[in-house]
Amino acid sequence: MSVGTTQSGQGLGSRLAALARIVELGPGKVEPKLLTESGQLLLRAGDRLKLSSEHTVVALAGGTGSGKSTLFNSISGLELSPTGVRRPTTARTHACVWGLDGAGPLLDWLQIQWRHRFARASALDKDEGQLHGLILLDLPDHDSIRALTDTEADRLIQIADLVVWVLDPQKYADASTHRRYVTDLAGHEAVTIFVLNQADKLDQEELAECVEDLDGLLRREGVENPVIVTTSAIMGRGVDELKAVLAETVSKRRAATQRLEADLDRLTLRLAKVMPADGASSPSAIDDARRIGLTDALCDAVGVPAVGEAMENVYATRSGEWVGWPYTRWAAKLRPDPLKSLRLGKLRDEIHGLTGGSVSAQPAEVDTAVQALTDGLTSGMHEAWQNGIRDAARSRSSQLPEVLSEELSEVAPRLDRVPGWWRLLLAWQYFLVLLFVAGLAWVGTALAYGVFGLGTPPQGLEMFADVASLPWVGLMIFSVLGLGALTATASRNFVVLGAGNERDALEREMRRRVAGIAENMVIEPVERELTRYNEFNSAMRSLKD
Repeated sequence: MSVGTTQSGQGLGSRLAALARIVELGPGKVEPKLLTESGQLLLRAGDRLKLSSEHTVVALAGGTGSGKSTLFNSISGLELSPTGVRRPTTARTHACVWGLDGAGPLLDWLQIQWRHRFARASALDKDEGQLHGLILLDLPDHDSIRALTDTEADRLIQIADLVVWVLDPQKYADASTHRRYVTDLAGHEAVTIFVLNQADKLDQEELAECVEDLDGLLRREGVENPVIVTTSAIMGRGVDELKAVLAETVSKRRAATQRLEADLDRLTLRLAKVMPADGASSPSAIDDARRIGLTDALCDAVGVPAVGEAMENVYATRSGEWVGWPYTRWAAKLRPDPLKSLRLGKLRDEIHGLTGGSVSAQPAEVDTAVQALTDGLTSGMHEAWQNGIRDAARSRSSQLPEVLSEELSEVAPRLDRVPGWWRLLLAWQYFLVLLFVAGLAWVGTALAYGVFGLGTPPQGLEMFADVASLPWVGLMIFSVLGLGALTATASRNFVVLGAGNERDALEREMRRRVAGIAENMVIEPVERELTRYNEFNSAMRSLKD
């Protein structure tokens, strides 16, 4: 977009809508001063576009003694604005209207007092019909020492459709004018005219030199193609040429739109300097790979693998009390408790300790996980948006450890629970113990009565005293021992397999819950900020196009 030229194919309305979106999305990202100026421009544009498009507001601005009031009277053909040597001469804005119908609301918006409004019945004035629709304002002197007139001149210079700067040969390079106003006119050539008044005080050569010098000065200050008209309001020289320029502007009915476009162009350049629209685009939704990466990092931060491993170890060790060969268990009681060697304590309390204590003790790891997510998303973004996305990701980070701890504590398994098949196996193992004890009793009875002849066996026990049964009883005893050992081994294998499955199920549930917390407390705020970022970039591009 070249300075002063609007290239938007979508028109002024679309660009203003884009600016409104920038104002909505910009807080915290764009300088407050720029946002304030953008909001003011939107209000001014909305007000002006609702008012008469058949009228063109032209403001005569200039310093004390420039002769603008005399020029105002000369253009209007009437003595409407006071002139003289008193400084400042013009204390209030005067308006002359060619074609009063429909101009009232516009004059009200300009805040022109009723007693300072004048109308020209242009249809009755010879050669004045070409100015129909012109509202000519004679502004207070901008260099007045009166704060009231200063404020009024500044206000109307900001909102007039076209500004005519009236300069005199002695002060056309006055620093106050150029520093306060002219340097802000870059891009406003279509709606700005420079009048070098009091040309009667110079000869032709001096006048040409002044025009050339003024042209060079303006170009150096950024006004690329300044329109300069020379006049002598007192002598009437050059006034018709100025009227012709004004008539051309009025007839096109484009000055109001051009002024808004120029203001919008200038504001766009300032916005683009602090917030370029060519930043890296980013999808509004976080991809699956980053979601999984965040979940993995948070699971590591809260110790999900440690919880699963502890659960598996405790589950496998505790099962020995139920499904192991009883003789092995009884022998183990003579050794230190394996649970104590694992330093697990009470199972339920230990699991809660693993899920709770590790989370609250490792907030740095949680923060690192969140940081890793944002670093991958903000590459190439403007610093303000990088900070915004980081802040969004961390907006609830102080609560994350506590929420993760509470959530995972809810799924901590009851490792002191006893599955039903463990109880059946325990009953089976004790049945085999009874068979083993019964076999030993049988052998003892046969040896006592059948081998050592200790006496006559009691009635009903004769069959147990039969020595011939010893081989069979011995075989039964060894079979019971083997069956018990085989059952214990198989059961332990099933326990290990079950413990692994339990661990997998536990870790899946924990990961599911961690992923849900990450989605709610990290991903959703980040995605909202990414959406805001993309909408802002889109609005900036629409504003520039």
